[in-house]
Amino acid sequence: MTIRVLLADDQQLIRTALQLVMADTPDLEVVGEAGDGAEAVELTAALEPDVVVMDIRMPGMDGIEATRKITAGPGKAQILVLTTFDDDDYVYGALQAGASGFLVKDMALDDILAAVRVVADGDALIAPSVTRRLIKEFAGRPTGAKARRTLTGITGREREVLTLVAQGMSNTELAEHLVISVATAKTYVTRLLAKLNARDRVQLVIMAYEAGLVTP
Repeated sequence: MTIRVLLADDQQLIRTALQLVMADTPDLEVVGEAGDGAEAVELTAALEPDVVVMDIRMPGMDGIEATRKITAGPGKAQILVLTTFDDDDYVYGALQAGASGFLVKDMALDDILAAVRVVADGDALIAPSVTRRLIKEFAGRPTGAKARRTLTGITGREREVLTLVAQGMSNTELAEHLVISVATAKTYVTRLLAKLNARDRVQLVIMAYEAGLVTP
């Protein structure tokens, strides 16, 4: 199965680099390129990609608003956000807007390609460095301590899994840490998604922060 990808970045160099790499990757196909958020929204509706690789800082409509519009629409495109280290103020907003993945641009291209596959498969991930920044940013919010989310209906084991997911662990890492199979780890995450009515793994991370399960 070929994964259809839309590249949204105002830097032509970034789009070209990703396009060239994906052109040599049999299971990935770049179906379009957008230079700003508004164009990304239009092309997503027209081309129906599986994954949109989205920059945050773009002229006009930024990546956060574009992500919000795409995820609120009828399509099934997943959003994989690429950021830089100075984008900390935008991390939380993009995740709340519905992004299913968050990576930094200085990661190896192979890691970015792997992330596209993970997101296309319905999973989600956040780069560990971004996870640390997200925790720090959330902890610094003046209303953070007052607006704690209460988690109900989950077991102690599921709470433990949720905490580890919020720390940025993949299913494989969860399995290794808890000494369980990868299939069992996936089952725990699936149950958490259902019980907490979360759209994806990223929303689980946000809920864990809001519940105070993760501290900087």
